[in-house]
Amino acid sequence: MTKTCLTFRDLTLGYNSHPAIHHLDGTIRRGSLTAVVGANGSGKSTLMKGIVGVLKPMAGTVVRAPGVRAAYLPQQSELDRSFPARVVDLVSLGLWPRRGLLGRYTREDRDSVSQALMAVGLGGFEKRPIDTLSGGQLQRTLFARVLLQDADLILLDEPFNAVDTKTVGDLIALIKRWHGEERTILVVVHDLELVRQNFPETLLLARQPIAWGETRETLRPENLLRARRFHEAWEENAPWCEPDKHGDHGHDHAHDHHHGSGPRAA
Repeated sequence: MTKTCLTFRDLTLGYNSHPAIHHLDGTIRRGSLTAVVGANGSGKSTLMKGIVGVLKPMAGTVVRAPGVRAAYLPQQSELDRSFPARVVDLVSLGLWPRRGLLGRYTREDRDSVSQALMAVGLGGFEKRPIDTLSGGQLQRTLFARVLLQDADLILLDEPFNAVDTKTVGDLIALIKRWHGEERTILVVVHDLELVRQNFPETLLLARQPIAWGETRETLRPENLLRARRFHEAWEENAPWCEPDKHGDHGHDHAHDHHHGSGPRAA
């Protein structure tokens, strides 16, 4: 029987009473590698924040399997790079779940930080100020922090933005290593070709799930067209549910998704 990592039950998330993602139902199985795709404003980052608990649901629930530890890497734009910190300080934050804010770092911890930096190609960068790093170097540093967290569930929000091609390749390799370790990984990605080449499963959003399952099926042209049209139909003050062209409210548009047990296009 497939083990479930995450379960979405009629999940609606949003800001200031305006939903950003509607009626998401389904499951993410343990050990899966899933890309989350869609246009800007389609609810991808909102979903990540809802999973990790930064954003509370407007309706429905996100259920994480007992004992699942999560690591969340937000978009670079959400980080304050002017903060006077060194690479070692940023990476060491990955030890907080085990050491606590006031815990003393041991020699073993310092060795772990060095090993994590070596793993992302930044050996010897420990004392570099983070405001001197390139976009690619900063993202490698953040991946080193995730490495230290040793999480079961890894959530990466647009990790390939503003980084060079070499870094993208190295980060993809690290993600595949995590996948090989049977960690559960969700990654927000813009580059659909990158998704086709490297991600077995994909969730296509346009404020509601459009398609979810095997990447080749999810990214079929008709699904992409439907996502674009649905996204363009939304207004800034969209209601909780919009009638579809047949006049129905479509409350069941996502209820057939049970990922890992035969998901199919919405």
